[in-house]
Amino acid sequence: MIPLRDHNPTVRGSLATFAIVGLNALAWALVQGFGFEPALSRSVCELGVVPGELLQAAAVGTAIELRPGVFCVVSDVPNWWTPLTSMFMHGGWFHILGNMWFLSLFGDNVEDSMGPLRFVAFYVICGLAAVAAQTAVNPASAIPMVGASGAIGGVMGAYAVLYPRAPVEMLVVFGFYVDRIVVPAVVMLGYWFFIQLVGGIPTLAAEGGGVAFWAHIGGFLAGVILVPVFRSRKRVEAHRAMVRQQWGRRFVA
Repeated sequence: MIPLRDHNPTVRGSLATFAIVGLNALAWALVQGFGFEPALSRSVCELGVVPGELLQAAAVGTAIELRPGVFCVVSDVPNWWTPLTSMFMHGGWFHILGNMWFLSLFGDNVEDSMGPLRFVAFYVICGLAAVAAQTAVNPASAIPMVGASGAIGGVMGAYAVLYPRAPVEMLVVFGFYVDRIVVPAVVMLGYWFFIQLVGGIPTLAAEGGGVAFWAHIGGFLAGVILVPVFRSRKRVEAHRAMVRQQWGRRFVA
C-alpha cells in the first residue's frame, strides 16, 4: 500500500517541513552529486553514522565495501556530528524521493500542531532517537547508516497520535490488481509500523546492510512519546475547529 495523499487541511503554512525537504534536496545535489560516484560513496562514508566507529566498538581499520573497489574504513576518531548529518544523506534516488514524499505528506499537519521551530526541534530529536535505536541493536556495526527515515518515522508516529481518524488515500497494488482505497491514518501508519517490526526482528540475530528497520521503529516511538510535549493545545484546537466546520465530527481526532 502506497499513501497518495491525506484529506487533512492545515490552518497555517508548512514552512519548516518544506525547508527540511529543501535541505535534503540541496544535500543530494551539492554533497552527494545527485547520486553519482564518487560523491555518493564519499558522502555515505564521511557523513553517515557508523555505530561501531561512534562507540569505538568496531575494530579500527575494518573495511566495508559499498561498491566494487570503494570501501568505508572504521577510524579511531569518531565523527560525533554524523548522527545529525546522516539525516540529510541518502543512498539513491528511490531512497530520497520516498522519504521526501512521506515527509511532505505527513509533516505539514504535524508542523501545524507545533509551529515551525518546535517542529524542527521535534524532527531532529526523533532523528537522533532513531540513530540511538539502530546503534543499540548493532553497536559494533561498521556499516554506514544514512537517511531521513528515522526522523520521518517520528513525524508519522506523531501524526498517528494527533490525527488517527484522518482519511488517507492509498494505492493498493496486488499482482495485477490496482485500486485506490481510503483508510484512517491510524490503520495506514499502524500497518507501516507493523512492517518495520516484521523486518526488524530477524535483524536482531545478525548484522547486515539494507534497511535500518530499528531506526524507523525508534523514530516512530519517539514521535509517539514526544508529541504531547511539542504540540500546542491552541494549534490543535484551531485545527479541530476548522475540520469540524469543513468535514464534521467524524474526521476529528
